[in-house]
Amino acid sequence: MGSGNLTRLLSQKILCSRSKLLSVAIRIAHADDITIRPGAPHSIHTLNWVKEKLKNYEIPGDSNCVCIYKVPPTMRAVKKKAYEPSIVSIGPYHHGEPRLHDMEELKWRYLHRLFNPKQQHGVELEPVREAMEKLVEKAQRCYSDEVKLSKGQFANMMLIDGCFIIELFKELNQKQNFTQQKLDIDEERSLIKRWMLPTLRRDLIMLENQLPLFVLCELFQLITNSSSSTKATPSLQELALRFFKPLLQRNHSGTQENLDESTVKGLEGKHFLDLFRSSILPNLPEKDARGKQTHMMRSISELKEVGVKITAAKNHQSPLDISFGKWKLIMGKKLTIPPLYIDDHRGTLFRNMLAFEKCHRFCHPDVTSYLFFFDGLINSAKDVGILHYKGILYHTLGSNREVARLVNNLCKEVVPDNDESYLYKVVNNTNFYFNNRYARNRAILVHHYFGSWLVGISTLGAFIALYLTLVQTASGVASALGPLHDTSHFCSYIRDCILLPFSGKPSNTPK
Repeated sequence: MGSGNLTRLLSQKILCSRSKLLSVAIRIAHADDITIRPGAPHSIHTLNWVKEKLKNYEIPGDSNCVCIYKVPPTMRAVKKKAYEPSIVSIGPYHHGEPRLHDMEELKWRYLHRLFNPKQQHGVELEPVREAMEKLVEKAQRCYSDEVKLSKGQFANMMLIDGCFIIELFKELNQKQNFTQQKLDIDEERSLIKRWMLPTLRRDLIMLENQLPLFVLCELFQLITNSSSSTKATPSLQELALRFFKPLLQRNHSGTQENLDESTVKGLEGKHFLDLFRSSILPNLPEKDARGKQTHMMRSISELKEVGVKITAAKNHQSPLDISFGKWKLIMGKKLTIPPLYIDDHRGTLFRNMLAFEKCHRFCHPDVTSYLFFFDGLINSAKDVGILHYKGILYHTLGSNREVARLVNNLCKEVVPDNDESYLYKVVNNTNFYFNNRYARNRAILVHHYFGSWLVGISTLGAFIALYLTLVQTASGVASALGPLHDTSHFCSYIRDCILLPFSGKPSNTPK
């Protein structure tokens, strides 16, 4: 579905490019007061020029190497701030913007500290610079839009931005408590202020603010090999995951989880956003892992009415691991969801993951399916309150209404990939259970008679009153059974009961 849309967009772009070139050729001919007629010498020259242009014209980003994209205008229009860095520019897309100029000075200070010739056992600049020059063409092919920098400028940009990121990660790794947002490091060497850290995490995870991971790995290898430190240094992937992990805050207790080295080595990513996305993907079986999702997810209020038990997953490997299965009761079902933590920065993370999956044709839309799952699960502030009460949803926003608005806006201007959903079994089975007779009858009873505690008390009071009325009626009938004579005919008994209030005695009294 995604590749079909991409092919269609590429075809449209080619046609538009051809029409533009032809219109330019016609304008040039008219400017010289030449009418393009078949067979005219100038007409043939102009058409040959157009054909030559079309032959040599290359669509930007028409390569299997492309992995860093400009966010589509429709998605950017929903929340522009989520895709544009606030304080630091990484890569060519936002390079040189005046509003980000202040952080350029900080980059140079990190660069000077790393390559300072006065320091003992420092890193040599020339080999690192030459390595970056060799990677320029390969790195430029990773960007979908045209890079408006010369090869020398691009190499310098990779060197400065890459060294800034690596030195930042290494500095924070030396002080583990810095990842807990505490500035307890050597003030003489630290160039990061307390307020910068959350914003840096947010900026460095954005899709348009990325460097290819192979560039950073090469730079990291050169710097590490040149260092005189005998202390074991974690890999760049591990440092990156430690740095970005607070964006999801998967451990609610506040303690830092240790990263499994084997798991980190198995992760693949084109850049930091793709690497972090890979670290949270669900563990799926090889067979029938993804399929066609025929329905949208029901809201949490509707599921609660039909008797679905909502629980928070305790021992989950991924925040995307969601399951739906049997409960203790025969007819009961249970939906298990890992806890989710919502704030503005996590909204930025999800938006950029969504944009990457929509632009990159070589990845599965798992985060997209996850966000559409929550979009269907939450329809109102009441749904947010239920999820919070169940220990599934935590937030730092002003109200439940704000959370509902944020979650519903994450998928705005985005079309779901229902043909390739990893949650297709969960959603389809939930809807199948929702539509069975038992669940629908239970939902009607709960919705109309137990929708709130006040309605529930009124309903319970009515049932008690009805029960007492029946008991009183039965007692009255029982007290009137004495005068009634024994009869083996049921019809005679009914006739006696009906006539008793009028005659005061049974119609067939014994003589």
